[in-house]
Amino acid sequence: MPDDQLRPLREVLSKINFGIAKLAAAALAVAVGIGTSIYAVPTESVGVVLRFGRYHSTVEPGLRFKLPFLIDRVQKVPVRRQLKQEFGFGTAGATNPNQYSGSARVQEDEKSMVSGDLNAALVEWVVQYHIEDAPEYLFNVRNPDETLRDASESVMREVVGDRTVDEVITIGRQEIEVVVQQKLQALIDKYEMGLQVDLIQLKNVNPPVPVQASFNEVNEAQQEREQQINVAWGQYNRAVPQAKGVADQRVSEAEGYATQRVNEAEGDAARFSAVLAEYLKAPEVTRRRLYLEAMRETLPAIGRKIVLDEEARQILPFLQIDPDARKGGAR
Repeated sequence: MPDDQLRPLREVLSKINFGIAKLAAAALAVAVGIGTSIYAVPTESVGVVLRFGRYHSTVEPGLRFKLPFLIDRVQKVPVRRQLKQEFGFGTAGATNPNQYSGSARVQEDEKSMVSGDLNAALVEWVVQYHIEDAPEYLFNVRNPDETLRDASESVMREVVGDRTVDEVITIGRQEIEVVVQQKLQALIDKYEMGLQVDLIQLKNVNPPVPVQASFNEVNEAQQEREQQINVAWGQYNRAVPQAKGVADQRVSEAEGYATQRVNEAEGDAARFSAVLAEYLKAPEVTRRRLYLEAMRETLPAIGRKIVLDEEARQILPFLQIDPDARKGGAR
């Protein structure tokens, strides 16, 4: 066909292709708009919405919508996740990229510290924290997790430097954890980092390797000393109450004996007064009654008795005055 006859056909086809291209572009724009306006926030996170690069709002977990075509951008911050940083050591398989330092040399430098009495110590510790305020965490401090590592190391060195090596390694661990947490949280609040420190936990705290054997011997001696002190206190707690009990018993017996003697003396005095009153009334009768009563109490205790006549000049059978002997003789 001649070109003048094909020209109208070409124009029609060109218009059709242009319309198809416009439809395709419109469909692509709609798809991109829908794709860039729908997003989901995980359950452990919140979404920080940035509109034209400025903070706009914070949204809760779930399926959400935003302005398309990158007008709104969303940064997801895991505010409900427990995060951890380790100092002086590292646990393999950590999901937090800032959980521990990568090289063994850096970890060795982290845990090498000097105490207040100028002794060296190797201190390993853990900081557990979570993100409290997502906008502050994102915008107030550059690299907040790295800043937290630096702040934690600084505070730990300050607290360890105020104490003796014995306190750091033995008796002062709990106090150090509390003080470090308070000081570190105060520093975080000052920087407005949006973080909350949940726990500071000291792990392995040891003297340097060259002196570790000597330090262990000192610790063993201190433990033995404490054990001996505890044994001595145990013996003291057994012996002292027992001695106090014996003393109280002796005092009670003495008080009872004193009361008994006082009562007996008072009874004897009362009985003597009564006898004296009777004696004054009838002296001879009272004297004889007292004599007979005394003989009645005394003679049974004498046992076998022999009565002799003072004027007897020859050998005579003895008069048996013992009641049992008389009964036997009668038989």
